[in-house]
Amino acid sequence: MTQAASPTGDQHDFPVTPLRWLALGLAALAIFSTYYESDVIGELADLLGRQRGFTQAQIGNLNAAMYWPSVGLALFGGLLIDRFGAARMACWTAAVGVAGAVLTAVGEPYAVMWTGRFLFGICEGAIFMALITGLALWFPRSGIALATSLFLSLARVGSFMCNRSTIWAKPLYDAGWQPPLWLGAAITALGFIAALLLFTIDRRRTSVTAAERGHQLPQWRELLQFDASFWYILGLHVLYASVFFPFRQTYAVEYLQHAKHLSLQEAASVNSGVFFAAIFATPLFGFLADRFGRRALFLCFGTVLLPVTLLVLGLTDWNPWISTVLMGISWALVPAIIWPSTTLIVEPARLGTALGVITVIQALGILGSNLAAGALADAAQAGADNPAGYSVMLVFFGAVSLLALTSVFLLWRRESGPNGHGLELPGTQRT
Repeated sequence: MTQAASPTGDQHDFPVTPLRWLALGLAALAIFSTYYESDVIGELADLLGRQRGFTQAQIGNLNAAMYWPSVGLALFGGLLIDRFGAARMACWTAAVGVAGAVLTAVGEPYAVMWTGRFLFGICEGAIFMALITGLALWFPRSGIALATSLFLSLARVGSFMCNRSTIWAKPLYDAGWQPPLWLGAAITALGFIAALLLFTIDRRRTSVTAAERGHQLPQWRELLQFDASFWYILGLHVLYASVFFPFRQTYAVEYLQHAKHLSLQEAASVNSGVFFAAIFATPLFGFLADRFGRRALFLCFGTVLLPVTLLVLGLTDWNPWISTVLMGISWALVPAIIWPSTTLIVEPARLGTALGVITVIQALGILGSNLAAGALADAAQAGADNPAGYSVMLVFFGAVSLLALTSVFLLWRRESGPNGHGLELPGTQRT
């Protein structure tokens, strides 16, 4: 079965170069812009409801549209990453993302906005896979958790800036639903420029290392031949994302406005705190994982905070910032550990394919969760006049988060035994 390559072997295959830090910065800028554009609908949910007459289901469908391309294309995209290179794929998909952001900003009629979100989804799923794969080729395995967590930390700045845009770009929101979307399109174009520069510096490095690697692309019969640890971590990828992204991207701001009686600016500020905490805490957790190991155990702790957060929101009158702190710790910890752990479970030659499999199933989960939550909220007539209607949505997200906890517990049990991949060991002790 699949085993993680040794740190020594990987460092030989992928020589360490000072340019890796420039590559990290460009990759982070590219994903920053992607995260910003991914979150724009959540900040506009109330405006789209009031000014365009969108239902909860229509708003949820705009974010669900981003995940349809991944359902059909992510596995193919992973194969293309393994075939043509991560930086090249990041550049191609970033260009598609710009086109999608522009159509979203045009926004009328609804079908045009939905098509824009669909096109942006081609970028959103594939560029993340490409950039994560690229970082695994630029950095030695003993330091991949720190590099990945720095990448994710800078990416969170995109989500944070989008959540805070109702404050620092308030005049645009005061002008209506469309100007904030044009701002998102401009930021997406900046990300394309970063991806183009990354491709430029990656071309020489790739031409040197590709010959040294001598990796063969997997045969079709081998595509799904991963061991149990991979499937457990895939379950966590899918289930955790199916709670976090639909809730925080689509419904959280509106929920805080209607159920907690906050203004748009206050709700956006509370929601942005999750990403602000992750900006600083994510690198810390990455460093701790490289230094001490215990990656699966860390993931258990981060995942259990998800249902706890939903309980605090739904069953207490505590200050909403308490839920922000809890979810912020969870969101800083889980991605900081789960992505580098995935690269340690799967050998580099098949990493693009493995991430493609994860992205396909994760997209289905997020898509279905968005649609289910919106339908449940509509059925319960959730809104400013009936904030109690949001309870059924929270129960749904809570049930999914408990499934995520089950998956990570199974991962921890396996990695603690003889069939593990060294996730519980410090980076310097992995063999």
